[in-house]
Amino acid sequence: MAQDDKKIKKDFRNIPGMPNGEDKTSRKGPKFSIYWIYAVIAIVLIGANFISGSPDAVKTTELEFRQRMLATGDVERLDLVKNKELVRVYIKKESLAKTYFDQKVKKNSSGLVKGPQFEFSVTDWESFNAAQTAFFKDSTQNKLGVEKVPETVANEGEWFGPIANTIVTILLFVGLWVLLMRKMGGPSGGGGPGGIFNIGKSKATLFDKGARVNINFGDVAGLDEAKVEVMEIVDFLKNPKKYTALGGKIPKGALLVGPPGTGKTLLAKAMAGEAQVPFFSLSGSDFVEMFVGVGASRVRDLFKQAREKAPCIIFIDEIDAIGRARGRNAIMSNDERENTLNQLLVEMDGFGTDIGIIILAATNRPDVLDTALLRPGRFDRQITIDRPDKKGREAIFKVHLKPIKISETLDVHKLAEQTPGFAGADIANVCNEAALIAARKGKDSVDMSDFQDAIDRVIGGLEKRNKIILPEEKEIIAYHEAGHAICGWFLEHAYPLLKVTIVPRGTAALGYAQYTPREQYLYNTDQLNDQIAMTLGGRAAEDIFFGKISTGASNDLQQITKIAYSMVTVYGMNDKVGNVSYYDPTAENTFTKPYSEETGKMIDEEVRKMIDIAYVRTKALLTEKRHECEVLAKELLEKEVLFQSDVEALIGKRPYSDKNLLDVIHDQTVLGAPPEKTVVDTANEV
Repeated sequence: MAQDDKKIKKDFRNIPGMPNGEDKTSRKGPKFSIYWIYAVIAIVLIGANFISGSPDAVKTTELEFRQRMLATGDVERLDLVKNKELVRVYIKKESLAKTYFDQKVKKNSSGLVKGPQFEFSVTDWESFNAAQTAFFKDSTQNKLGVEKVPETVANEGEWFGPIANTIVTILLFVGLWVLLMRKMGGPSGGGGPGGIFNIGKSKATLFDKGARVNINFGDVAGLDEAKVEVMEIVDFLKNPKKYTALGGKIPKGALLVGPPGTGKTLLAKAMAGEAQVPFFSLSGSDFVEMFVGVGASRVRDLFKQAREKAPCIIFIDEIDAIGRARGRNAIMSNDERENTLNQLLVEMDGFGTDIGIIILAATNRPDVLDTALLRPGRFDRQITIDRPDKKGREAIFKVHLKPIKISETLDVHKLAEQTPGFAGADIANVCNEAALIAARKGKDSVDMSDFQDAIDRVIGGLEKRNKIILPEEKEIIAYHEAGHAICGWFLEHAYPLLKVTIVPRGTAALGYAQYTPREQYLYNTDQLNDQIAMTLGGRAAEDIFFGKISTGASNDLQQITKIAYSMVTVYGMNDKVGNVSYYDPTAENTFTKPYSEETGKMIDEEVRKMIDIAYVRTKALLTEKRHECEVLAKELLEKEVLFQSDVEALIGKRPYSDKNLLDVIHDQTVLGAPPEKTVVDTANEV
C-alpha cells in the first residue's frame, strides 16, 4: 500500500495544476494589471472627496460650543464657512491650559496648538445667527462680562470636489460598460470570443495538427464497418493523389446516422485524434442565436476558416438543430434556422472537391432532415451506426473494462449475451455501475454478480426492497410474474427467460421478467402472436387464480397494443385490412389520417380481435399449466428472485431450443429492427 501511495503522489505531481506539479504558472504571483491603477485612483479620489475641514480641528456640537466655550469667555474668534456649512472655533491661548481643553485639543510634536481647535456643522445659518444674537443679549451673559466674539465670513474654494464627482461618475459608467462587454463576450453571453462585436464569428473548436486528442480508433469498438468508412475519409485527406490519380473525387460530406449512445460523436473524436489535418468541431445549436442573421454569418465564417486551413474536416454534431426540412412551419416560414440551412447548402456547393474540405455530421433523426441536405454532392455518404451485435458488445465491454479491476472468473462473452439491444453508452454505464456496486460492498474486484446487479439497475431502475407492499399485493405480483414466465417457457417463439423477480425497482415497476431477445431482424406472424400471448400472461394469471384483474398490467397492454397496431397498419399482417401500410416515414400527413373512417373502424376491430384471440390462447395455456404456475409463484414469494436454472429445477427444461432463427425465416415478412429492451415490465403502479 505504501508503494501505491507513493505512485499516486508521483502521478499527481505530473498533473499540471496539482501540488508539486510541473505547472509553473501555479507558482507565479498575481499578475499586474492596469485595472489595479484605476482602482487606486478611484479610491484616492473618493476618499479625498469626503475629506473636508481642518485636519487638526476636533469635531464638536453647537450646544457644547455655547455651554463649554462661549459661556466661559474662552473663544477668541469664529470663522463661518458658509459654502461648507462649517463653523471653525479659535480658543484663546490662555484658555488652552484649562483641563477641558487640554484633554480635547490636538497638539503637534512641538506642543504648539494651531487654530482652529474646534469645528461643528450648521444646518441653518439664520437659526445660528439668531441664536448667537440671543446669547449675547442675555442678561446672564452681560453680568459675567462675556463680550461678542468676532466673526469672519468666508467661502472656501471647491475645485476638487466637483472634479472628483465627475471623475467618479465617468469611471462608474466605464466600469459598467466593460462589465457588460465581458458578460456578452463570455461563455454565457453568447457573443463569442470577441464579445458582441464578433457575434457573427464561428464558435467552432479547432483541433489543429499540434492539438492533443486522447481518443483514437483503438478506443472505438463494435463499429468496424463505420470505422472503415471514416478511415477512408481520413486517408483521402492524407493521400489525395492515391484516389485522384484514378479519376476519383474526394467525397464532400458524410452523415453519421444512428440511435443515441451508439458512438457517433466518439467516432468523430477518434477522427480528430487520428487525422493529421485541422479538425473543426461544433454543434448544430452553435449556429442559432437570438439575433437575426447570426446563423448564416457564422456558417460563412466557418467555411472561410476552413478554406484557410484546407485540407481539413468540419464536424457538426446534432445537425438536425439547423437541418430540419424547410416549409414545415407555416407560421414562421422565414425562420432563422431556415436561413442558416440555406447558407449551409450554398457553402457546401460553393467549393470544389479538390480543395479538401470534408463535412462530417451526426444525427439520430435523419427522417427530419431536409432532402436538399442529403442529396449526393453535399452528404455523399450516410454511415449507419446501429446498436452493436453480440460480437460488437463483447469488444465494447473489453474497452470499458480496461480501467476496472475485474475478477478472473468474469465471463465477458456471457455479459455480451445478456445485454442485447444495449448501445455503447449503455455498456459504459453498466461497467461503471458494476464498479460502484462492488466498491459499495467492499470487494477487491468486480465479479459477475456485480455486473448482474448493474444490468438490473440500468434496465429496471434502483432496487427498492424497503418499499412497503401488502401481502395480498405481493401475492398478486408473484402470480403475475409467474404467468409471464410460464408463457415464455412453453411458447415456441417466445424469448428465452433469463430471470424473474418480484423485487420493486424504479418508480413504478413492482416486478419484472427479463428475457434475452435473439439476434434477429425478421419477424413472422407466429413470433409476434407468441410475443403478444407471453405479454398477456400476467393479466391472464391474475384472472385465473384470483378471478379479478389489477392495474399491474398497464405496461403490458401498452406493448401489445403497439405490436398489434403495427402488424395491422404497418406490416400488412392482417387478411381483412390487406397488404397495405399506413406508415408515413416523412410525417408529412401529421394532421390527417391516410385512410377513411370506415377503414379506421375496421383496423380497431381487427386489433381487438387479434388481442382477444391471443388472450384466450394465453388463458388456455395457463389453465393447462396451472400447477407449474403455482409452483413458480410460491417459490417467488419465498425467494423473490428466480434465475433460468431455478426455473428448470422447478418445472423442467424448456421444450423448445433457443436457436437463432435467422437461417429459417428468410422468406417471411419483414418487421424491422430488433427490440430495444431486454425487459418486459409487468407490474406497474397506476
